[in-house]
Amino acid sequence: LRLSVPTMIKWGELRGGAFYSINGTDPKLQDFVMTPENSLCNYGSFYKVINFANSVIKNAPKVKSNDNTYYDAILNAHLCEAYFQRAYCYLLLVKNFKEVPLITEPYTDDSQNTNVAKSSEEDIIKQIKTDVETALETKAAKSTYENEWETKGRVTKWALYALMADVCLWSEDYDNCKKYCDLILNANTSGEQFYPRFLKNSNDWFTMFYPGNSNESIFELNWDYEQAKETNNFTNVFSLSSTSGLMFTKAANELLENEEQNTTARGDRDGRMNLATFVDINGTKYLWKYRGNDIADMEGGIRLQLDANFIIYRVAEIILMKAQADAMTGNIGEAISLVNQIRERAGVTTITNPETYNEETILDEILQQKEMEFFGEAKRWYDLLWLARVSNHKYKSKAIQYICDGNQTTKAEWIQSALIDNYAWYIPLPKNDIEYNQLLVQNPYYTK
Repeated sequence: LRLSVPTMIKWGELRGGAFYSINGTDPKLQDFVMTPENSLCNYGSFYKVINFANSVIKNAPKVKSNDNTYYDAILNAHLCEAYFQRAYCYLLLVKNFKEVPLITEPYTDDSQNTNVAKSSEEDIIKQIKTDVETALETKAAKSTYENEWETKGRVTKWALYALMADVCLWSEDYDNCKKYCDLILNANTSGEQFYPRFLKNSNDWFTMFYPGNSNESIFELNWDYEQAKETNNFTNVFSLSSTSGLMFTKAANELLENEEQNTTARGDRDGRMNLATFVDINGTKYLWKYRGNDIADMEGGIRLQLDANFIIYRVAEIILMKAQADAMTGNIGEAISLVNQIRERAGVTTITNPETYNEETILDEILQQKEMEFFGEAKRWYDLLWLARVSNHKYKSKAIQYICDGNQTTKAEWIQSALIDNYAWYIPLPKNDIEYNQLLVQNPYYTK
């Protein structure tokens, strides 16, 4: 899964209008001119994770007959992690391809059938929910581990709750989304040191990224140069150069500058803007959360080693997921209260006129807070796609406008004409898979 992070970032950011790239095949994704030959269509690394997970799920129970030290508690803990990884990868695949082959048996030799048809999104979503429920039913998912990095870098019950909240929000199962968010937000965790909780003090914001494994984290992928001589494989996706990597778009720069000015005017020097999100080098802003420590300058603040972790879920996202679910179920006041938690920590004035908000305007606010809070964390595109899909495409034109406003490498007229087709919001299936899998049918938008 760690090897997949560069792809995860590009899938989650390039179409969202906050970042753009001029390198290689990246512009084809951000400009909605993908072809099946494009390397960013390759989902092989995620199916490798799925195959490892399938192997554990099928074979781990058999180990007990050969190893009497393989206790049920260890077995079930391993199963929990396998179910989580399989479910998480399938959710990523659904969000990017909509329909893919659903494979739940491990491939162990070349005699197995590799001709597998796509499953519907509904069937894959059902499998994801079943996997999370099965993992939770084992009661083996821990709340915390002895080591902090394990509590954040291995699957806990909090990670399973977060994943279930995510898939429920995606599938418009709002009541269950709120239920699983509340299991995290309202947990009775007295006496537990590392359980996930919202870091209310803006001075603590950057600790999520340096040194990482903060209390706000729910699940993150770990690298550690000091202990294991490991460096990550994604930091250069956000380089400190204007000729490579993902760069802030003009639209994102305006958001950054507005929030920076507003928070500075209020005397807030820390938090997600003035300390952490970006560093300004000769008038150009670069994403800083993966490259720096807690000092936003190139001399004293840059990391000595590129071993930043990559956060999959953190509590701020759970708060905003619940706000989305509340907004979609008519609980505008509760949604505003949740958004205000994020705004207050960011040093942004809180909403004091809730009576002026409705479903559409509070969703605008939620998605803006998610964009500002999660720059570079591979979330933005999925929020816009969710907005386009929700309530039978009620806000599709609004989502398209957001994309057009952010994109600076192709014409808005092209984006609008392409995204009229609901299948154009998804990536084409890889060319090699279409050629060698006789049952696999291409996304219909790419067969025109």
